[in-house]
Amino acid sequence: MAHVLPDLPYPYDALEPFISKQIMELHHKKHHQTYVNSLNAAEQAYAKASSPKERIALQAALRFNGGGHINHSLFWKNLAPASSEGKGNGGALRDGPLKDAIAKQFGSYEAFVKEFNTTTASIQGSGWGWLGYNPATKVIEITTTANQDPLLTHVPIIGVDVWEHAFYLQYLNVKVDYLNAIWKVINFDEAEKRYLEAVSTAKL
Repeated sequence: MAHVLPDLPYPYDALEPFISKQIMELHHKKHHQTYVNSLNAAEQAYAKASSPKERIALQAALRFNGGGHINHSLFWKNLAPASSEGKGNGGALRDGPLKDAIAKQFGSYEAFVKEFNTTTASIQGSGWGWLGYNPATKVIEITTTANQDPLLTHVPIIGVDVWEHAFYLQYLNVKVDYLNAIWKVINFDEAEKRYLEAVSTAKL
């Protein structure tokens, strides 16, 4: 079955002023749609490939476009209209298991954001910054992936796209301003749901 572009769970302008409508439309309709189209084409070509050499040649396209589809599908749910603008629950980290885990691992929410932004801003080129749950250590950790590589070593809790297409039209080349702003629209309710699922699965 072909992959399809998922609908956004909010209007394109819902994350303003922190992420503009123009960026959201281009990011979703153009960039994510391209990953979906290219992934479908690569999978069709792989199914028709008649030799191992042909299949190996398609691995890069499958990884890149498959990762782009996986990462962006998670990213859209990772965001919500800002509570500070009276629109939604974005940016609101409520008392609960995720807030407790962040305080235990990083000392405070502010220290967590500072470390996350510093780590993510240091990515050379394009990539993603992640807060993930490590099934081996059973703690949340900050990590990064290059290009569109999906997070495989951890269970994704929060993912932030730091490709230029995610911020350049609004923040130009000042990646740090984008990283500071995006916490106003992070959907911590969704993040906590992922965290609880990850912890529950690790106990099985």
